[in-house]
Amino acid sequence: MHNFRELEVWKKAIELTTVYYKISKNFPKDEIFGLTSQSRRSLVSISSNIAEGAGRDTDKQFVQFLSVALASSFEFETQLLVSKNLEYVDFNSYTLIFNELRHIQNMLVKLINKYKS
Repeated sequence: MHNFRELEVWKKAIELTTVYYKISKNFPKDEIFGLTSQSRRSLVSISSNIAEGAGRDTDKQFVQFLSVALASSFEFETQLLVSKNLEYVDFNSYTLIFNELRHIQNMLVKLINKYKS
C-alpha cells in the first residue's frame, strides 16, 4: 500500500481540480449537465483513481489504477480543448491548465513505469 497523500502527482491533480472548478463555474448554464459535468468528473477521476490505487494491496493493482488515472487525464484533455474552442476557457487559462495537465500526465507515466518493473 502507498500513502496517496504523500504522492506529488495526487497533490498536483487536486490543485488542478480546484483551479478548474473555479473556472468552469462560469460555463454556460446549459452545459451544467454536459461539458461542465463531464469535464469535472474526468478531472476528479484522476486524483480519485490515484488514491484508490494507492489503497490496493499490490503494485500491479496500483499500476492498474494509475493507468485509469492517466486515461482520465486524456479524456479531460479532450474536454479542455473543446471548452477552449467554444470559448468557455480563455487562452491563458487553457495554457495554464494544459501545461499542468501535461506535467501530471508525465508524472503518472513515470510512476507507472516505476511500479511496472
